[in-house]
Amino acid sequence: MAKGDELVKYITERVVDYVETPREVRKERVKYREPWVNRWFGLIPFSISLWVERIPRKGKKKL
Repeated sequence: MAKGDELVKYITERVVDYVETPREVRKERVKYREPWVNRWFGLIPFSISLWVERIPRKGKKKL
C-alpha cells in the first residue's frame, strides 16, 4: 500500500505547486517550450520537412 500513498503524495505536491504558481509564470513557461514534435522525435521531422520542400511537385507552379 506504500506505493499508493506515495502516488497520492506526489500528485498532491504537483497540484499544489501548480495552483501556487502565478498564472503569468505558467504562461511564460509554456511560451518558451519547444514544439512537441521536436521534443518527441528530435530534429528528424525538421530535416524531413526541409527535404520534402526541396522536391519539385507536379502541377505546382513556382512564382
